[in-house]
Amino acid sequence: MNRIYDMFIAGGPVMWPLLALSIFTFTTAFERIWFWSRLLSQESRIVHDVLDAARYNLHEAEKIAQHARFLPIGRFLLAPLQLKRPTPETFRLAMEAAGDKEFVQMRKGDKFLETVVAIAPLLGLLGTVTGLINTFNNLNIGGGASAEQATKAAAGIGEALITTATGMIVAILALLVFRVLVTFQAQQVEYFSEVGSELELIYRQVWYEPSLVKEESEARALPDSTSNYANETFAVEEY
Repeated sequence: MNRIYDMFIAGGPVMWPLLALSIFTFTTAFERIWFWSRLLSQESRIVHDVLDAARYNLHEAEKIAQHARFLPIGRFLLAPLQLKRPTPETFRLAMEAAGDKEFVQMRKGDKFLETVVAIAPLLGLLGTVTGLINTFNNLNIGGGASAEQATKAAAGIGEALITTATGMIVAILALLVFRVLVTFQAQQVEYFSEVGSELELIYRQVWYEPSLVKEESEARALPDSTSNYANETFAVEEY
């Protein structure tokens, strides 16, 4: 522990912003791990329950999605189910709007991680450069460098390289976290698209198209009833 502390102090003032970046990186990683673990562990069950209920009762499917609204997949499925007798186009637009909004939340932390990947190595190089400058300034070139001075210079150069190594480590960790998050996000885009298409298909085939057929049948039957009523009225008047 003391050795780590000594190395940190030896790295110079640049180690402090690198420490802050590493803390924020780990904080972002843990927050995103919690977010994705909750989503991935429950979304399959929620999707199955909502789609299964939607084939028989849209209100029941809406209730299930309402209970799962604390997750992105729940809010995504709830958006079109809340509408009152929408057209398939409106149904799809509601899902697309909800999906776009959830994808923005899924990308939370990406910009920060990209910034860490870019800045951490540069901070490490900056610390190395300033460390080397201080090392060479302490050398007595004109009077001839003694063995003791050469040893101190070598130690100073080694200490200056600590910041470069630290900056690269922080950047690598941030890059690994970022790539994992991007992979999860790409998978969710495909999954949301698949689930949305299936829900829209259920709505079209089970609810919307049969209702159109029923309305057309009732509309065709109405003129016949009116005509029969007119004929009966005419017959009574003629009598």
